[in-house]
Amino acid sequence: MPKFVTDAHRLIGPVPFDDLPEDPLPDMDRLGIQRAYVTHTLSLFSDPHAGNEALLALGDPRLIPVPVLVPDSAGPVPSRTAPMVRLCPARHRFELTGPTTPRWLGRLRTIVAIDYEETSPGRLFALARQVPEQKILLLNPGYRRLRTIGELMAEIPNLWLEIGTVNTQRGVEWLAGRFGAERLVFGTGAPVLDDCGPRFLLDHLDLPEKDVELIAAGGSLL
Repeated sequence: MPKFVTDAHRLIGPVPFDDLPEDPLPDMDRLGIQRAYVTHTLSLFSDPHAGNEALLALGDPRLIPVPVLVPDSAGPVPSRTAPMVRLCPARHRFELTGPTTPRWLGRLRTIVAIDYEETSPGRLFALARQVPEQKILLLNPGYRRLRTIGELMAEIPNLWLEIGTVNTQRGVEWLAGRFGAERLVFGTGAPVLDDCGPRFLLDHLDLPEKDVELIAAGGSLL
């Protein structure tokens, strides 16, 4: 089992369709997860500003804030206040590939997390051409898209993959063999998504111990 586990994709806060635990730490302790990058659900489902304010008020060193940004052509580029930000172009109705978003990202210079369902391979390719130095963490890729994911990772050197939903036989091992374990990142999407399955997957990867430790700690990204 990995000695140190970072969950790169966790949520905190209420959701309109379920009752979720207010405190993620007990579940993290139960599953041996020492650290989590968290986004507030208010930022996803309601008001990004209010959610980000609530997130920054957490004040727990184990919970690293991942604010949700909505690029605004009329507003200033925010200063870098977090090691990672999240963009939801489909949910929040803005264009990922410009002109505003690439300009913001080029000046912000931080990791950006994007859910696969919020974008498309074509838009990710376009963004990588516009801002080639941008580090992207692709969330929730699923296991039915391995060929598409492989093409993306082959063409976008600064793309990392969150593996929580790559729950098919030897899918993670295939990706590690082609692109290296350093570009794979452990994440769960909990508590909206199950965290036990990804944790079980991590503990049973058929990879060298050093590769499993690397993935568990956030690859070369975190």
